[in-house]
Amino acid sequence: MRKIRFSIGNRIFGGFLALIILFAVNATIIFYTGNQIDNVVDRSREVIRPSEDAINNFILLVTRSKMLIINWVYVQSNTDDKEALKDLHNFEYPQLKDDLVELRELWSLDSQKQELDSVFAQFESLLAIEQDVMSQLVTFENYEDPLTKLLAEDAIESQVIPMTTLIINRLKTVAQLQQEVTRESSEMLSLATKRLRTITIVLGLVSIVIGLLFAYFMARSMTRPVNYIKNLLLKLGKGELVDDQGRKFNNDEIGEMSVAMDNLIKGLRSTTIFAENIGKGEYDSEFSPLSEEDVLGNALIEMRNNLARVAQEDNKRNWSTEGLATFGEILRRNNDDIEKLSDDIIRNLVKYTGSNQGGLYIIDDTNTDDPSMSLMACYAWDKKKYVDQKIHRGEGLAGQVWQEKDKIYLTDVPDDYVKITSGLGDANPRSILIVPLMVNEEIYGVVEVASFREFADHEVEFVEKIAESIASTISSVKINAKTQKLLEESQEMTEQMRSQEEEMRQNMEELQATQEEMQRSQAESESTMEAINEALGTIEFDPEGKILNVNNNFLNIMGYTKDEIMGEHHRIFVPKEDRLSEEYKQLWKDLGSGISRSGEFKRINKFGEIKCLLASYTVVKGRDGGVNKVIKFAFDISKE
Repeated sequence: MRKIRFSIGNRIFGGFLALIILFAVNATIIFYTGNQIDNVVDRSREVIRPSEDAINNFILLVTRSKMLIINWVYVQSNTDDKEALKDLHNFEYPQLKDDLVELRELWSLDSQKQELDSVFAQFESLLAIEQDVMSQLVTFENYEDPLTKLLAEDAIESQVIPMTTLIINRLKTVAQLQQEVTRESSEMLSLATKRLRTITIVLGLVSIVIGLLFAYFMARSMTRPVNYIKNLLLKLGKGELVDDQGRKFNNDEIGEMSVAMDNLIKGLRSTTIFAENIGKGEYDSEFSPLSEEDVLGNALIEMRNNLARVAQEDNKRNWSTEGLATFGEILRRNNDDIEKLSDDIIRNLVKYTGSNQGGLYIIDDTNTDDPSMSLMACYAWDKKKYVDQKIHRGEGLAGQVWQEKDKIYLTDVPDDYVKITSGLGDANPRSILIVPLMVNEEIYGVVEVASFREFADHEVEFVEKIAESIASTISSVKINAKTQKLLEESQEMTEQMRSQEEEMRQNMEELQATQEEMQRSQAESESTMEAINEALGTIEFDPEGKILNVNNNFLNIMGYTKDEIMGEHHRIFVPKEDRLSEEYKQLWKDLGSGISRSGEFKRINKFGEIKCLLASYTVVKGRDGGVNKVIKFAFDISKE
């Protein structure tokens, strides 16, 4: 017979279900009792208390009515009381009556309702009597009339006061009945509250007892097995690989946990051995995780793979670092002889990269019109084949690398490209790497290596770094050579300058004498120009004919002011019929070509008058032989 399985979840569910049922019963009783209390409180708030207050207000209203009607009769000048009595009749009593009638519908005692209706009737009769008295005593003459005054006083004494006393007594009876209702409501509220407290305490104690029993049962059936497994987990948490004692538990989740714990311990033992092998560097150790979801096992496998990859990357990095240091020493040792430097570089590069052949091309920049590069050094290369061979930009693979400033890496090498030869024969390489010798975007040459195997990525990157260092060293060598050559040329020029110094000193003395003569000539020319400006009219034009400057003599001849003609064209002085003539066009063509003109010219002044000028157009040229400006010297011969 199959054993019934009571899981931990079923046990917990059963215990909590019993507690939930108990809490539901407790909540139902509390809700019912609380609802009763709410009803009592609501009735007290909405009916009983307002009714009691309204009855007390009615008693006060009756008392005020008696006082105000007495004052109406005996105090003629008290108008405030009279207005108050009117308000009582017209507003206060109707409002109070409406409130009491609304509350009366909610009263449970018929006798109380009937008593209130009788009070309403009596009080309204009293108000009618008061209305009669108020209507009799209105004016001053009414108060002075003895008979009217006597009747009013008699109504007060015989009707108002007795009826008021009777109404108040009856209202007190109604108030007593209402107080009794209030007292019964308070007793009901107190009783319901005590009952609710008792029920709450009893149900609370029952819940505590059931909870303790449930806790005790769970402790016996669950806590002790869980504590046993917890101790195993604590030891595992400290790194101890304990032996599973194979203790049996109930057919529930705890039993399943025991089986899982046994599998976990076995898996940890296997994982520990695998981790120790990884620590020893044995990255090829075999290991199978517990399952596809085994996070630790899969993580260890991933760690093993990562460590193997990192070790491989470290080997590549160390290889590159050692190579850079080696070639750095080579470059520092032979940086004064470019041929020896090239031989050392290509020989060590081929050996260090495990290549089979290599060549180093250097750009010859002495001929800037037709730059080319030639094979400076090679290793295992048929050098005779390439003696005096020059490679131009874009020519062949090496020239293409020079032109594009980027490496070329071939793994499919043509049969006729190059062969690696030895004493036993020759064969095509499997891969060829051509890298530019470039630093700061400037090419100094190309390095080419060939191998029977393909180059790895880190080897290609290493050759690129070495190429940059080689380019930097070649640049320094060339700069040093140029500096040495410039120094020698500078020394030679210094000697020449010393020999020419005496000649220059003599030339300077002659130049100074010539300069003094020119200054004297310039002074004479300036005096001549001043004399001409005083005697003749002068005006300056640019090669296009626009006015640049003018003296006062010319302004006086033509009748203009200087501001009126500055920037204007010469044609403003020419009659309209001559402005488009071939003769006038030829005049400015000649002047623009540097040909001066003179003669008699017919011109018009500002007022349209014809002026005959004896003039000379003189061309002023610059150092380049071009026409800078045209100066016109004019003399007015119109009067002659």
